[in-house]
Amino acid sequence: MALSTLRTPTRAVVRAVARAVARCLGSPRLRRIVAVIAVAVGGAWLGLLVGAHMTAEVGPTDVRLSLRPSLVGDVVVDVAPLGTLGLDSHDGPLQLAATVQRVRPEEVQRIIQDPQLLNGLGDEVDEDLREALLNLVMRATMSAVGGAALLGLVVFRTPARAGWSVLTCCVVMLGSVTAGVGTFNPRSLAEPRYTGLLASAPSVVGSAESVVQNFSRYTDQLADVVTNVSRVYETTSTLPAYEADSSTVRLLHVSDLHLNPAAWQVIDSVSRQFQADVIVDTGDITDHGSKTENRFLTEISDLDTPYVFVRGNHDSMGTQEALAKQKGAIVLDENAGENGSDGQVAEVAGLRFFGIGDPRFTPDKRTREHPSAEALFAEGQQLAQDIGAQDPPIDVAAVHDPTEGRGFDGTVPLVLSGHAHRRSTQILPRGTRLFVQGSTGGAGLRGLEHEEPTPVECTVFYFNKETGRLQAWDDITVGGIGLASARIERHLEPAPDRKIGLPASPSSSPSGTSSPAGTSP
Repeated sequence: MALSTLRTPTRAVVRAVARAVARCLGSPRLRRIVAVIAVAVGGAWLGLLVGAHMTAEVGPTDVRLSLRPSLVGDVVVDVAPLGTLGLDSHDGPLQLAATVQRVRPEEVQRIIQDPQLLNGLGDEVDEDLREALLNLVMRATMSAVGGAALLGLVVFRTPARAGWSVLTCCVVMLGSVTAGVGTFNPRSLAEPRYTGLLASAPSVVGSAESVVQNFSRYTDQLADVVTNVSRVYETTSTLPAYEADSSTVRLLHVSDLHLNPAAWQVIDSVSRQFQADVIVDTGDITDHGSKTENRFLTEISDLDTPYVFVRGNHDSMGTQEALAKQKGAIVLDENAGENGSDGQVAEVAGLRFFGIGDPRFTPDKRTREHPSAEALFAEGQQLAQDIGAQDPPIDVAAVHDPTEGRGFDGTVPLVLSGHAHRRSTQILPRGTRLFVQGSTGGAGLRGLEHEEPTPVECTVFYFNKETGRLQAWDDITVGGIGLASARIERHLEPAPDRKIGLPASPSSSPSGTSSPAGTSP
């Protein structure tokens, strides 16, 4: 808003503040203080860039460590050319970066010849890393102080003012280290973010014709991307993250395939690499629900994992019937035993599922608002009342639209949904976690309508087999058509055994927000 548009009292206040600031800046003493601080910070920044790095031997590897200015803090581990591992470890103006430069062959050969050396390798790496970090902090402090002193002498040309710059720099460095220690987040070690650009991935960009010509090769290589990323991620399991074992049920959640053949390659690869016990599809597997599209469903029979399905608004009853005939398919819907449905409740891999198909069939945009968002929510509430007395209780509810899923709050621990083509999650007021999956098919051909392709998204959930409660999950994201990026991010459920039905505390929702109600992809 321009100053001239403000009311007279407001203009007077603004002018008074402006005059006060001008008087302060006009003070020679204040100008000197500001100059000393600016030189101290600038010199420290230059010193860190020049000298706050070193190469250290950490176990059988040579690692380059550096402290660099940053607005977000964090720890970034670069394992070129495979990718990076990010940890939201702390806040503050310093970021720790580590780059694995090489693996020493002689050390690796020694370990291969004597496997007993693996027993003490963890302690050796821990000791090497502690020593290296201590040396790095000392080097960074000396570099920052040296930079402040040098810049102070250049700017002020007097040892006294340069000394004040050095003292200010020491305060800044002490404050930066204190901020990092004070905001250290131990959960970050259990929630790594992996991002990789793999050279084996194709580069399919340009016209629609080039996409079609290279599509078969692209789908095969996309599966390889996910497989390779999974293996790399597996090597980070030495972090104190949630460890899946024989008492764990692994669930792969997919949604909104929209006839994308590449989705089957991703689903098959992820389900094998993560040893999924069950796959849950929350709908929109087709675009128009036509009989011709039913041939797309035959890929389900080639999966060696039970496939639980609820119908989306793009899937017809014919789609549902054809899918129910596939080997390993389990269709959940209200017509128990009719039209190829298995009923609304099924127990698979030790988990009890409730599911229902979307009440709409809207392959185009003419009837997207029928029923309304309010009616969908009310239907979810009614269904929740119907299953609230189930014994044993329901572990997971599956619906297509998250608006309907909200109605289950306080009845089930976890609701899986899709529809929005954008992944998000939220703990609802009465303790139910609502999880909205992105598009595992990159939203099909419609994913090409935007400036950037829609990413391929799916999630692996880890449940305690005895309690049926969610313990952790891995979000998997692969770049859309023409992209070669892959990312796997670990999350821990903050309160796995929280009570359902009571208002949840605000701190119980650590990541994401729910999708907007009434979205109509």
